[in-house]
Amino acid sequence: MIEPLLFLGLFVAVFVGFNIGGSSTGVAFGPAVGSGLVSKLGAAALMTGFALFGAWTAGREVIETMGGQIVPQSQFSLAASVAVLFFVGLALLISNTFGVPASTSMTAVGAIAGLGIASGTLNEAVMLEIVSWWIVAPVIAFWVCAVIGRYVYPYLDAKLKLDRSPGPILLFDNGGAVPRPQLGPNTTLRELGSVALVVLIACYMAYSAGASNAANAVAPLVGNGALSIDNGIFLAVGAIGVGAFTIARRTLDTVGNDLTELPILAALVVETVSASLITMLSYLGIPASLAVSATMCIVGLGWGRATRTVTFGEALGGDTPEFSVDALTTETAEEVPAMGEESSGDLAGTDLFDPGTTGRVIFFWILTPSLSAAASYVLFAAVPL
Repeated sequence: MIEPLLFLGLFVAVFVGFNIGGSSTGVAFGPAVGSGLVSKLGAAALMTGFALFGAWTAGREVIETMGGQIVPQSQFSLAASVAVLFFVGLALLISNTFGVPASTSMTAVGAIAGLGIASGTLNEAVMLEIVSWWIVAPVIAFWVCAVIGRYVYPYLDAKLKLDRSPGPILLFDNGGAVPRPQLGPNTTLRELGSVALVVLIACYMAYSAGASNAANAVAPLVGNGALSIDNGIFLAVGAIGVGAFTIARRTLDTVGNDLTELPILAALVVETVSASLITMLSYLGIPASLAVSATMCIVGLGWGRATRTVTFGEALGGDTPEFSVDALTTETAEEVPAMGEESSGDLAGTDLFDPGTTGRVIFFWILTPSLSAAASYVLFAAVPL
């Protein structure tokens, strides 16, 4: 029989994975769902499958980092593991209740760091490396997308013309024994290809989310030997899948509709850059935040597009026009304006990202790991487990 404390630990790990699924699904598939390319049900199914692939491959490195390198494995008693996971799940539940994609990795590392500080066993070198990447990764995400938005995006948009036509992309002919797909009345082969590409990149993001986030649910239990790494991965991804099919609907709305209105090409850029960055860090064993990187990609892309009408010095000096969806509209190859010239669509208009929603997201990025670390430290300092 499973002893009660281990059963509680498994329950809390599932609770954490459940909340990870709710948060990460919105980040990975929010742009695709917001653009009408994937249903919420389809996003949940794809999220679960590709999260398992990511956790099974690159995710092992992150589990090893969080399960025994931030603090020694000896610190992860069963009681301590349960407490750490509880703080992570509680902080994530708060953020998901408000429909905000939380920084799962920062929250989990914060709880483990609280344990390490309270016990005097924190590996400061490893923690410094992790925190350094937390600072560097969003900066890289912002500037890569800013450069793409300022110098590359107009030409990609003019060349690829990834427009979304009204109506269904595919229809199914049910006249035969097996339904046969056919293009919708307004769908072109180019559009079908662009849709497939955006969904493929969203799956790539799900892969990176699984690689980075599976450790957040089970690393303490793997670290103390209660679970093997393989069983830990299955447990984490199963819980992530449950969250993806249930509470992820709110974060899908936040990222896909409230935070930004992304055209297809913009969603493609954001997903490619953020997923590549997080996958790279996962292979290095660094627990990093997909939510932070993806949102900084959105902001960077909008800033880069908006500043095409001013000099680079003026943009850095703050004389920057408003971000707008109009800045991301399709332009023909002959009409792509030179740097510093106005585009055919004026840059004033509907904002590319809503400042209120963006501020709420950033607030919870800071709040959730802070709550997790503080609560963990207070508990372990008062009651060593």
